[in-house]
Amino acid sequence: MAREDAVRCLRCLLYSLNLLFWLMSICVLGVAAWLRDYLNTVLTLTAHTRLEEAAVLTYSPAVHPVIIAVCCFLIIVAMVGYCGTLKCNLLLLSWYFGSLLVIFCVELASGVWTYDEPSVQRSDMISLKSRMPNYGLQRYQWLTHTWNTFQTEFKCCGVIYFTDWLEMTEMEWPPDSCCSNQYPGCARHAHYRDLSDLHQEGCGPKIYSFIRGTKQLQVLRFLGVSIGVAQILAMTLTLTLLWALYYDRKPPEATPPEPPPGTDPKPLTITHPPQGEAPKSGNTRPAEAWSNTATTSNRHGHTQFEMETLS
Repeated sequence: MAREDAVRCLRCLLYSLNLLFWLMSICVLGVAAWLRDYLNTVLTLTAHTRLEEAAVLTYSPAVHPVIIAVCCFLIIVAMVGYCGTLKCNLLLLSWYFGSLLVIFCVELASGVWTYDEPSVQRSDMISLKSRMPNYGLQRYQWLTHTWNTFQTEFKCCGVIYFTDWLEMTEMEWPPDSCCSNQYPGCARHAHYRDLSDLHQEGCGPKIYSFIRGTKQLQVLRFLGVSIGVAQILAMTLTLTLLWALYYDRKPPEATPPEPPPGTDPKPLTITHPPQGEAPKSGNTRPAEAWSNTATTSNRHGHTQFEMETLS
């Protein structure tokens, strides 16, 4: 009874862990997709600068294709583990344990291989100004769209201050994406009327803060560590459940039947009487029958020998 309760408890824990794997994997995929979108925007603005290398080093472990593939595979493995636990199937549970072990090793190797502290300084933000003269040109529409998207999302303008647009380009006022309340011609109106309608903070510090790490990146790191700890716990519980199921299904060893009470358990021994001793009266008939049979066979043997001699 105690063993059945322990197996039931192990199954409930594995159900909970598999559900947790599904939820955490989906969260990792969602946050990684959000970060990948913003990372592409930052990489476009910081192309061919030290900021680009720092951004790649910081976010490559979070949005690396290997991590995305591992999370997708973990969802499938959790489904297999759920089915194996539900049916108490030793084969499915063994495959589940092996898959978790492989995934854990891949995650550990990927984390160690891609871990590196970015070496970036605030003075590197000045290099972003080299991307500003191409704003608005027909050949660089993609760059124009990236600047507008970043300034709108992060509520910034220019690199250090909105006057960077006036210094680095031939524009007389900043782009409309610098306005806190955007409408066509809002930047021109703010430049001549009220500068407070423009974002006062530059995009350089925003990019620097993004490269150093965001809250979303911290959430991804926490989820990664949590998945690793949950995998270790799931592998331990799976091994315990496999041992319990195998022990229950193992046939019991055959034991000799016990003698009934009141009987002598000693083995029976047969003793032969010594030569020359006459058998007891109760056993005279079998002995006499055996002697008659031997005498008859001897007579037949002598008769056959005599016939062969005469012939």
